[in-house]
Amino acid sequence: MSRASAGILLHRRRGDLREVLIVHPGGPIWAKRDAGAWSIPKGEYADGEDALAAARREFEEELGSPPPPGELADLGEIRQKSGKRVRAWALEGDLDASRAHSNTVVLEWPPRSGRRIEVPEIDRAEWFTIDDAGSGSIPPRWNCSSG
Repeated sequence: MSRASAGILLHRRRGDLREVLIVHPGGPIWAKRDAGAWSIPKGEYADGEDALAAARREFEEELGSPPPPGELADLGEIRQKSGKRVRAWALEGDLDASRAHSNTVVLEWPPRSGRRIEVPEIDRAEWFTIDDAGSGSIPPRWNCSSG
């Protein structure tokens, strides 16, 4: 079965603008890459695991706090070029992105070196307007531009 991830797209209003909270992956692979690197806080879940529970868990692991209370809107699922399925929910709320602190992961770096390093899963979280976020890696149908 193909891999699957789940995440939450947090959004808020700032005057006439709608902003979304997206995250940048940590580690040396992503250190100098911005284009195409930003995403919603998300992570893989196992077959049989509840996707929404996984989305909540991943949000907290990557941002250091649980999702704010509120009604979640199911945005459905997309399939990435790699074949990975990504399921997402939108949630209106606020969070201080400057206070985000991620869990860490261990990876082999440089690749095939046998050397293991520990890096944060995400190295930053930021609020972006819909237009700015849409120019990155968020699929257009996940933008919360209506209502």
